[in-house]
Parts: sequence; structure tokens; C-alpha cells
Amino acid sequence: MCSVGDSFDIDMEGKLPVKSYECKDCGNKFKGIGKNVKCPSCQSSNVTES
Repeated sequence: MCSVGDSFDIDMEGKLPVKSYECKDCGNKFKGIGKNVKCPSCQSSNVTES
């Protein structure tokens, strides 16, 4: 089993909109940037903005 370390914060001085998401497959809540956001826990693209 492969696991990923803790999340980290990057300060981009407000240039990119960071949005909150929830994975509909594993329930993970996370923040992401961009159009094709994937869950960092299970790599699913079945996510919605929360």
C-alpha cells in the first residue's frame, strides 16, 4: 500500500483561485486549483466543490 504524506500550503499571493472540494468516492475533503482536480487520497476525479 502506498501512502502520501501530509498536505502543504503554497502562498501564491492570490494569483490562483484555490477552491474546496470533496471526493464522492472516498469522502476526502481538500483544496485544489485548476479544472481537472483529482482527489489526493484516491486519485479519483469524481469530486465536487464544497
